[in-house]
Amino acid sequence: MNINERINKATDYIKSFDTKNPKIGLILGSGLGDFAVNLTDSLTINYKDIPGFPTSSVIGHEGKMYFGYYNNIPVMLMSGRFHYYEGYDQKEVTLPIRVMKNLGIEKLIITNAAGGINLSYGEGALMLISDHINLSGSNPLIGPNMEEFGTRFPDMSDTYNEELRTLLKQEAFKNNIDLKEGVYAMMSGPSFETPAEIRYLRSIGADAVGMSTVPEAIVASHCNIKVIGISCITNMAAGVLKQKLTHEEVFKTAQRVKNDFAKIVEIAIIID
Repeated sequence: MNINERINKATDYIKSFDTKNPKIGLILGSGLGDFAVNLTDSLTINYKDIPGFPTSSVIGHEGKMYFGYYNNIPVMLMSGRFHYYEGYDQKEVTLPIRVMKNLGIEKLIITNAAGGINLSYGEGALMLISDHINLSGSNPLIGPNMEEFGTRFPDMSDTYNEELRTLLKQEAFKNNIDLKEGVYAMMSGPSFETPAEIRYLRSIGADAVGMSTVPEAIVASHCNIKVIGISCITNMAAGVLKQKLTHEEVFKTAQRVKNDFAKIVEIAIIID
């Protein structure tokens, strides 16, 4: 099957269930999948059962899609995502975003675990993404344009919707949550970045670095879906602290701040 056929088959399969017609989608990153337990009247679909859908191979990415209610608001939640470093091309990585568009999603909340580059951040900080730097070496829009979704040359100046960011920062302040705001840089991974790469990223304006999110945000923008991006700074990037980087550290820190993270996601769902 080509990518268009895969998108359509996945969409048709999901539409055969009672999905509650959500307008809000969420993608949960490494160590952040617990949020799914907050849904009521939920329906679960395994990625492996969806025709044409990729499967996640990364520990901590559950590989399940949830439809249900959060505070009486119908939402679609992806517990686990796909990464460029797993061997998928970026059209496959972002296939779920095209499916979300077909299902009627209008606002997408993308979360990730990221390394802190900004020296004023600490482990456990939450960062609202204001912009990104794509250093993955690819772009999900390469190849024939999918005209049914968007224009050949989409504008990226407001990828992370400024109006929604402003509202989210205001509500975070009211709830005594220290929400940073900064630029997210994507590297291909799966190796963590070198200290020299981190120094370079800091010099070009990056505040955090990770291995996801950017392709999803690009395609969401192409599909005219409003995006909110939230990074959990689960570790300080290479060379910031005198310690080795491990994936286990990501999970430990994500668990420590999951209550504030859940509150920020709740606010992101409600604001409009």
